[in-house]
Amino acid sequence: MSDGHVFLTRRIVFSASHRLYNPELSDEMNWKIFEKCSYENGHGHNYVLYVTLKGVPDIKTGMIMNVSILKKMIEEHVLNDFDHRHLNHDVEEFKTLLSSVENISIVIWNRLKPLLKDLLFEVKVVETENIFAVYRG
Repeated sequence: MSDGHVFLTRRIVFSASHRLYNPELSDEMNWKIFEKCSYENGHGHNYVLYVTLKGVPDIKTGMIMNVSILKKMIEEHVLNDFDHRHLNHDVEEFKTLLSSVENISIVIWNRLKPLLKDLLFEVKVVETENIFAVYRG
């Protein structure tokens, strides 16, 4: 068996709404920067989250990590707060941080890193079929 690292990715879909709006800027400037994403009541996406681990498979199990355990971690520490929520109102981090796809990927990383430690390699959040962000800590 090779002693090389393997990348293991878990994909999860969640739905959430958000608003891109900086209260330090005028409504006109927010519109200029964020356009329709700055509508007062926000808008929604069906996000696709990819959490990638990097490690050497265990000799007995052949796994880096049991994917059922990884799924439960993501559900408990991300989805319970993000899925079917308005990110700006319901997720503590986004009460003071713009809920851009870039920041969403960073927040998810920060929530999972203490649990997964050196196994966590990458968080990828797909907002639309044409827009996604990748964060590697």
